[in-house]
Amino acid sequence: MAIIADEVFLDFTLEENRPPSFAANRGAPTFTLSGLSKISGLPQMKAAWLIAGGPQEWKREALARLEVMADTYLSVNAPVQLAIPRFLEQRHAFQQQVISRVRRNLAELDRQLSARKASSRLTVEGGWCVVLRVPATRSDEDLAIELLTAQGVSVHPGHFYEFASTGISS
Repeated sequence: MAIIADEVFLDFTLEENRPPSFAANRGAPTFTLSGLSKISGLPQMKAAWLIAGGPQEWKREALARLEVMADTYLSVNAPVQLAIPRFLEQRHAFQQQVISRVRRNLAELDRQLSARKASSRLTVEGGWCVVLRVPATRSDEDLAIELLTAQGVSVHPGHFYEFASTGISS
């Protein structure tokens, strides 16, 4: 079995200390994935990459199999190939816009949560979603349904992500 690490959110780190990448992993079979759709905000430009990490023998066999699949099914079209250098240059401005917006949104959420002492958010490690810890007055699913029907707010109950306790939603 291999670890599959989707690291597109590493480029959107909100804190000063960026988490380490799985790309340098040598101990366990690992696939690290990224692509233009997330890091450059270009979902229509189909270009992605994969880094295989882990024991050398495993990597050799995995890459040989992946090469056949990539050559057969995953070719990148010529216009995207030619534009990749420019897309990668422009990604920094896009990422800064996203990070700035997410920071403003988190500041507003924190401001609103400060008035509700019983609720808090967990540390955001990547992406633009938050995990909230709320009072367990009912099941996570009942709370999610009430928020959707009464407030028009879509949340995922914590049990979708196998949180150990109730009162956590994302």
